[in-house]
Amino acid sequence: MGVDLAITLGGARLANPIVTASGCFGSGKEMSRFVDLRSLGAVVCKTVTPEPRLGISPPRGAETASGMLNAIGLQNPGVAAFREGDLVWLAERNVPAIASVGGHSVADYVRCIEALRGAAGLVAIELNLSCPNLEDRGFMFALSAERTAEVTAAARAASDVPVFCKLSPDVTDIVAIAEAATGAGADGLSLINTTLGMAIDPLTFRAKLSTGTGGLSGPAIKPIAVRCIWQVHRALPHVPIIGMGGIAGVEDAVEMILAGATAVAVGTANFYDPTATETIARALADFCEAHGIASLDEIRGQVKIEG
Repeated sequence: MGVDLAITLGGARLANPIVTASGCFGSGKEMSRFVDLRSLGAVVCKTVTPEPRLGISPPRGAETASGMLNAIGLQNPGVAAFREGDLVWLAERNVPAIASVGGHSVADYVRCIEALRGAAGLVAIELNLSCPNLEDRGFMFALSAERTAEVTAAARAASDVPVFCKLSPDVTDIVAIAEAATGAGADGLSLINTTLGMAIDPLTFRAKLSTGTGGLSGPAIKPIAVRCIWQVHRALPHVPIIGMGGIAGVEDAVEMILAGATAVAVGTANFYDPTATETIARALADFCEAHGIASLDEIRGQVKIEG
């Protein structure tokens, strides 16, 4: 039986649903030693900002039970260098790219998007909304439906490719935030970003990150991610979702598709297994073949809840 893993994501046709999670794969150059990038649906690049950023002082990362904490501070070379370097490199290899953009104001997001207009190989923009909004007392855009809508509307007006909003799970009603994003013009959603966590060394009494708190990722957050995807897909069934958060193997990917994800992004797993993305992409084809699934449309959102 032939298996068709191809998906349509915001208008772009991708060979399969396995993509990389922003911040966990760079832009693919280093990882191309371990993975055939053309075996993936797309590479979601590390977040870029209008100007270069050095990030925060170390320590920036810490292992936790079934996951890791990080606080990088959006270190990046700036959007101009990204377009002239990494995006060109990916386009020359015919690898679909999704650019992640961030900033401290709505204008910052717009500047990034305008700088990326017309870039070869760029199939979508992902808005990293877990950035502090300096125009609103430093609150993250993703924690407010109003601010999410504001930045999304501006981004959608500036972009010549589909716009996906990456949302935080640290809210009381993620469906309300998702509805605000799509109502303002978002073509799709990325669920979920890391959840805020903290770890302390009991011997030194010191926080394990220089910032105290940081983003928790890895298998520990997968049930939260699956829940968020399911809730949003149930409310907005026609909105494409890139699911992420704790994917370590093919069954994790299938779980998110059953919850409603169109595509699945692999993140933390890349740090301990640089072949994880390609391995999962190949395993997904085998899984579908073994279970008589001809297309992922047959199982997307088809979770069974009894009781």
